[in-house]
Amino acid sequence: MRKVNILAVSLVLGLMISCKDSENSKITDADLQALEAQKALAGKLPKVELDKDVHDFGLITDGDVVETEFIVKNTGEGDLIIADAKGSCGCTVPVWPKEPITSGQSAPIKVSFNSSGKVGQQSKTVTLTTNTEVGQETFTIKANVQPKPGKAVYQK
Repeated sequence: MRKVNILAVSLVLGLMISCKDSENSKITDADLQALEAQKALAGKLPKVELDKDVHDFGLITDGDVVETEFIVKNTGEGDLIIADAKGSCGCTVPVWPKEPITSGQSAPIKVSFNSSGKVGQQSKTVTLTTNTEVGQETFTIKANVQPKPGKAVYQK
């Protein structure tokens, strides 16, 4: 019975509080101006344009370390900041520009792939953490890794 009373009192208080028309809950002109300012700023965000989405190293040999470069261009209005870049595995290592990329400018992102122990068709992604509207950009590297000559390959 005590639980029912507590529940009933809580329900009545909740309804009283939620139905109260408070001045603080109304949208003001200042709120509308702030929303318009946010919309204006959204158009001034940086945008990423990559010279390619995929790089295929083709046929390489187990143990090879290969490198490529992706060119990132800022086609937006604000400065592009790449806060982080991560490969989908430890064998894929990106090196990205630490300085902001201004509007209209480009910069290289170097990616190395260590094929050691990665026999067969490989596909790895690199994810950039940026200050763009999306917040993340991805691109892919691929390779077909053949075993070293004379080395036996055991498949599971």
